[in-house]
Amino acid sequence: MLVIEYKTKGNQAQYQAIEEAIKTTQFIRNKCLKYWIDSSREDNINNAAISRYSTVLRADFPFVAALNSMAVQAAAERAWLAISRFYDNCKNKKSGKKGYPRFQHDNRSVEYKTSGWALHPTKRRIRFTDKKGIGEVKLLGTWDIHTYPVKSIKRVRIVRRADGYYVQFCVDVECKETVPFTGQEIGLDMGLEHFYTDSNGHHEPNPRFLRKAEKQVKHCQRKIYKKQKGKNGRKKARNRYARKHLKISRQRTEHAKSRARHVMQSNDLCVYENLQVKNMVRNHHLAKSINDAGWRQFRSYLEYFAQKYGKVALAVEPHYTSQQCPDCGTMVKKSLSTRTHTCKCGCVLQRDYAAAINILQKGKEKIATSGHGGSKVSSKKKSRNARGVGTATLSGVTLTEQVLTMSLESPCMRDRRVSNGIS
Repeated sequence: MLVIEYKTKGNQAQYQAIEEAIKTTQFIRNKCLKYWIDSSREDNINNAAISRYSTVLRADFPFVAALNSMAVQAAAERAWLAISRFYDNCKNKKSGKKGYPRFQHDNRSVEYKTSGWALHPTKRRIRFTDKKGIGEVKLLGTWDIHTYPVKSIKRVRIVRRADGYYVQFCVDVECKETVPFTGQEIGLDMGLEHFYTDSNGHHEPNPRFLRKAEKQVKHCQRKIYKKQKGKNGRKKARNRYARKHLKISRQRTEHAKSRARHVMQSNDLCVYENLQVKNMVRNHHLAKSINDAGWRQFRSYLEYFAQKYGKVALAVEPHYTSQQCPDCGTMVKKSLSTRTHTCKCGCVLQRDYAAAINILQKGKEKIATSGHGGSKVSSKKKSRNARGVGTATLSGVTLTEQVLTMSLESPCMRDRRVSNGIS
């Protein structure tokens, strides 16, 4: 699936109608969740039962009946998605909290399927045909929805953000691009001093978008508390604060996307760390910096571009990659503040550079011992989509396996041996 996003332009009445549709979606989801909570185990509530209950809601509430029938079904599907995720976590014995479904109070989108909307012949306008009164709105952007047949559009979603409303089209197409193979391999070590360090010795600077804009963000946040609650001035102050964070989020997304694209275009194999970011942010001294780096987002784009270009992105466990000597394999214990790896064998390298080499070696060993000579992305999560204006991502796909030859020596290892005087 390909997601194409446009910003919409309408009048105030249309925006109010969109808000009403969004609130109706939230109401349906919460009512379906309440129906599941109040039901006994013998009732055996499943997706079909939730869908049937959404039909009951249409008969009981006129404002629910005013929403398109497929949009009501999509709202009920959101409730079942949360319930099924909870069941899966319990079945898989996930450690910690299992994610018991909670009622939603901050919904920001309404989703239509194949009905309830109609594209203008010019493909620059869209009209919503249900009884919510949204009507026809303009689509702002230079993207190419007009190149796809209308039948390939499986879902249309209206999303509210701090700077306005957006329409997302979920198009059923295969997004592939032919990129020549380079024969190069690379290992990436994520960090806070540098965004990443690769096995060729390159240090990618950490942009630190939140840190750079932190003064402005705090200034906007203080302005909120100086305004009286319930007044328009406070709403405007909150909107200015939200726009600051939205800009930072988009900057982080574009940076992760551009860096991941460059890495996968230049290399046939990319090995990176399987970092548990959720656990790492428990360190309150580093949590803000870790979230600002956006490692999880960067990894998602690596996996996406690997699938798009027909290459391999592989995650390996990060244990002891910064402690092990890449030359002799000896464990050299060092604290986080020690930034240089020094071994008795004479290997002296920057700490992250040595870790990147170890990560690449781990990836090669994992491929060699897998028995099929290939690898596939080990991410358990599906690729997210629609992260900004004009974002195009895949949803619900699995990366294909590809056979790579390991007979050639990695250029980074050859250059390092030459620099150490080893032939």
